[in-house]
Amino acid sequence: MNIHEYQAKQLLKDYGAPVSDGRAVIRAEEAKTMAGELDGPLWVVKAQIHAGGRGKGTFKEPEAGDKGGVRLTKSVEEAAEEAQKMLGRTLVTHQTGPAGKQVNRIYIEDGSGIETELYLALLVDRGSSRVSFVCSTEGGMDIEEVAAKTPEKILSFSVDPATGIQAFHGRRIAFALGLEGAQVKQCVKLMNTLYKMFVERDMEMLEINPLIVTDKGDLKCLDAKMGFDSNALYRQPTILALRDETEEDPKELAASKFDLNYIALDGEIGCMVNGAGLAMATMDIIKLYGSNPANFLDVGGGATKEKVTEAFKIITSDPNVKGILVNIFGGIMRCDVIAEGVVAAVKEVGLKVPLVVRLEGTNVEKGKEILNTSDVDVIAADDLGDAAQKIVKAVKG
Repeated sequence: MNIHEYQAKQLLKDYGAPVSDGRAVIRAEEAKTMAGELDGPLWVVKAQIHAGGRGKGTFKEPEAGDKGGVRLTKSVEEAAEEAQKMLGRTLVTHQTGPAGKQVNRIYIEDGSGIETELYLALLVDRGSSRVSFVCSTEGGMDIEEVAAKTPEKILSFSVDPATGIQAFHGRRIAFALGLEGAQVKQCVKLMNTLYKMFVERDMEMLEINPLIVTDKGDLKCLDAKMGFDSNALYRQPTILALRDETEEDPKELAASKFDLNYIALDGEIGCMVNGAGLAMATMDIIKLYGSNPANFLDVGGGATKEKVTEAFKIITSDPNVKGILVNIFGGIMRCDVIAEGVVAAVKEVGLKVPLVVRLEGTNVEKGKEILNTSDVDVIAADDLGDAAQKIVKAVKG
């Protein structure tokens, strides 16, 4: 789960990390009042969406004087005016895709004098099962671009959970970033704070880009992106309360309410599979035979008829889906349950695209019997390769 920048800044502030003073604006008429509560003399007006690249983004149906999703202003009145211009419009960045995201919130904060821009992130390293720090002197840029062009400018290391964060970790980062004097102590303190927050709040990702050295020589978190482990939200009620469902894909949101693992993609063949590995293999083989998957969907090992029905509804709600492939290997999952769910879903939502079903494993014969004796128009498949070829052929016409 992701949160907005203004929410991340408040969390950083609660833990004692240095951030600028700011105010969130939801209604346009509040903008001037909120901006007036800040000291200035510069006010930064930021569109709040769950995507990076806001400053370089463009608005759909551009207006005269548009300056992207991050704007520097020199008065309360100008800040309020820019906030009002952005609210309700759709911002397109390299991370939103061409559809963009609607700006429903604005963050106005005090401007900062910037001496140096740096990059800092904390991530969960799946390979070592540890929290890793990533830092670079190339702040303000996409870290992927830095990694591609100047990888030597990136320092990355993990923290042993047995010892936790230590002062030498902070000093290592400080020296890599070229900090000196009092800045080194500030860096050690900030790294301890961020690591503590990362662990206590069950984060998956914390990115501060840029982390700046101000014109007064102090460190400050100028931007912040945070992602949290969705499986741990049951023990993070205050974080869960920050969830903005309007920023999430409606299909992914619906899937989460039924414990379905769903990720929307931009292909044309909808997939319903049990098991993440089998789902990935299904997506790969669809690509191999000349088409693209419209989604990743793992119904899990203990899916019920109701969950399968909801999964089918989610797939068919995607207007890009031109065909559906159901690929089930029944271990814990029973093929007859899947078959009953598919039949029930088709009868409830209708079927306007080709449907290929491949079943194997527990109760497979019973599952095939349910499909064959129903009035559902199903193309049967013997194995995964056969299923992929048949659905691609059906979609390609």
